[in-house]
Amino acid sequence: MNISAIALGGLQQAQAEVERASKQVASSGPGTPVDAISLSHEAVALMVARSQFDANISALNAAYEAEKTLLESTGTPSF
Repeated sequence: MNISAIALGGLQQAQAEVERASKQVASSGPGTPVDAISLSHEAVALMVARSQFDANISALNAAYEAEKTLLESTGTPSF
């Protein structure tokens, strides 16, 4: 299991959700039917994507620290 790869995949999913929600919000404007877009739904989607992004960054940092500790314990120079 590669934690870094999983975290990077999560970052890509969060980015895709931000892009989707942003397009929805940008498409709203004068003349857009009121029920065509739920700004509150898109705001929640953006907050969820931010939380996912933060969690995946934390996972990447944890993977880096674990790898660094492993390398240091084996006497291999860390990067």
